[in-house]
Amino acid sequence: MGIKKNIAVLGSTGSIGTQTLAIVRDNPDLFAITALAAGNMSEVFANQVNEFLPSKINLLNGNINSSRYNFDLEMVDTDAIVSDPDIDIVVMAIPGLAALQPTLKALENDKTVALASKEVLVVAGEIIEPSIRFPFTRVLPLDSEHSAIWQSLRGEMEPENQLSKLILTASGGPFRGMDPSLIRDVTPQKALNHPTWKMGSKVTIDSATLMNKAFEVIEAHWLFDVGYRDIEVLVHPQSIVHSIVEFIDGTLKTQLSMPDMRLPIQYALSYPDRLPRSSSFPSREIYEMPDFTFEALDKETFPCFGIGLEAGIRKGTYPAVLNAADEEAVKFFLHGTVPFYGISELIEETLDKHNPVSNPNLEDILKSDAWARNKTREILMERY
Repeated sequence: MGIKKNIAVLGSTGSIGTQTLAIVRDNPDLFAITALAAGNMSEVFANQVNEFLPSKINLLNGNINSSRYNFDLEMVDTDAIVSDPDIDIVVMAIPGLAALQPTLKALENDKTVALASKEVLVVAGEIIEPSIRFPFTRVLPLDSEHSAIWQSLRGEMEPENQLSKLILTASGGPFRGMDPSLIRDVTPQKALNHPTWKMGSKVTIDSATLMNKAFEVIEAHWLFDVGYRDIEVLVHPQSIVHSIVEFIDGTLKTQLSMPDMRLPIQYALSYPDRLPRSSSFPSREIYEMPDFTFEALDKETFPCFGIGLEAGIRKGTYPAVLNAADEEAVKFFLHGTVPFYGISELIEETLDKHNPVSNPNLEDILKSDAWARNKTREILMERY
């Protein structure tokens, strides 16, 4: 790979952040951690700082108690991190809308952003469109689905003229195939029991409602410049075929691997090279893999998918409202305030009451986000 890459990890204590650091740990000659940022001080963050010795750190919520933790570093804001001339790649793993402004600032400073935060493209795809088109040079997708499409398109000449459609795969979540009457009263604990992936609570619930798949369709629309009618979703419970590209001649091209987020993360960090497989990565011979099955996505049982997709198609500030209402509704579900299907009901009613702004700027997005959170809470008080 040549020169060692300096990496900043924003959201270092979450699932993507810790897996990124595991890759750096396995490849100390190729990668160095220059900056770390987390939401709150914790033993996990302190251990990360002590191990990787970054020159800059940030806590989004709070300060470091230097008497308790065995290091003495001055904190800087995220703007200082993403504008640091020594940083080559910013891994953006901050959850929610908090990732938007650091991403924009990083792009303003010509940084390469390895993007795990779905919300950035969902709410602001129109704003950062010039920076995110394939072939990627500045925004590298970390989602396994979009990484699979990226890898399948690599080496194709003028893919924009050769594509027929993109097919995103979905595990189906913990309630795949269940009767809606049985899903209606599921507990948060059951919804958090994802059959394949280990993720944070918010994205795990989004996987259970299939809102995450609507978000991924919106992301794919912006990343690959493909119309919504040419993006399909198939349920693939084994989570080995991570997405499929169909070309105009009928050829299907895909990327297969055992489900492990370290693989797409490592691909983005090492791009344009590939690294040898780590001994810690799961591996099976092709004949040892389970049979592949595919089925249609059940839009009636999982209404969040259709609601989310429609908001993406409408564009403007609808996606910002979608994201904010979803965050609030998922929070209420996790707290036991609303039932499972209350999530989709709250989101849909909030979207119905929104007066959209076309071609929004950052201020419009932030205002719509704040409005949607307040409106979702108002609807909650009225209905529950």
